[in-house]
Amino acid sequence: MSRFLPLIATLTAALVTLAPAVRAQDQNGHDEHQNTKQTAPVAQKNFAKTVAATPKRTAPLVVAESLKPNTTVSAPAPRLKGGGELGYAATNGNSNTESLNGRLDVTYSDGIWKHNANLFGLRSRSEYMDDDDGGAQRKTRTTANRYTFGANSGYMMDERGTINTSLRLEEDDFGTYSRQQSLSLSYGNRVIDSDRAQLDLQLGPGYRNAHNALQDRDEAGVIGRGFFDLRYSLTDNTEIVNKLLVESGEYNTFAQNDLGVSVTMNSHLALKAGWQARHNSDVSPDLKKTDTLTTMNVVYKFK
Repeated sequence: MSRFLPLIATLTAALVTLAPAVRAQDQNGHDEHQNTKQTAPVAQKNFAKTVAATPKRTAPLVVAESLKPNTTVSAPAPRLKGGGELGYAATNGNSNTESLNGRLDVTYSDGIWKHNANLFGLRSRSEYMDDDDGGAQRKTRTTANRYTFGANSGYMMDERGTINTSLRLEEDDFGTYSRQQSLSLSYGNRVIDSDRAQLDLQLGPGYRNAHNALQDRDEAGVIGRGFFDLRYSLTDNTEIVNKLLVESGEYNTFAQNDLGVSVTMNSHLALKAGWQARHNSDVSPDLKKTDTLTTMNVVYKFK
């Protein structure tokens, strides 16, 4: 037994020396195993995030959306535009005269409907010498007093064709017909439509009621109505407008032509020179069938 004691002591010392190294190696292996367990879920999460962040292919969806028909059509917004003009003339001295004329024109567009209304007024007066009382006296008398109202409603059938209903009312204290009222239904078409020129024509039947002041009688009957509206831009700020209205019936043929040249000064103001001719076929033998009016007015436009 005593022979084995030195050998046992030597083995014991060797085990004591090797034990810390074995424990350190076991601890390292355990730590690596733990790190592997912890790293695996993190890698799985990162992979899932990468897959989620990868952009999806949407080209087929975009193409499919683009192939869908566009069924939404936006209607034009309602629009109101128009303008007014005013002219005044006066003379003083040996003879005193005054003349005032004005016009208002308004147009409202709403989709396939277009409405227009206009109002015109003319009034003139002058002084004259009256010798009826034995002595010369200066008096004033009215020489012109006329008012006209017109309205038109048009239904757009297509880009050029329209169905129109028109109304015209007129009071004239010094005309052959002191009162005229007409209502008509017509077909209209834009014959010319370019950057510089527009030409609109209307033609159709109607009904007119008028009072003949010379014969003091009312005249009513069916009429044919024609309307001609031409606009031409000479330059960027100069425009020519010519409107011709004809109403022909059993008792009288009435025609009125309005020609105007306007020069725009800014976005709202313009100067306009106008010439108007009015014709009645049925008048008294001692009266002229055609009257004319020349004006120079200031125009204000709004849009």
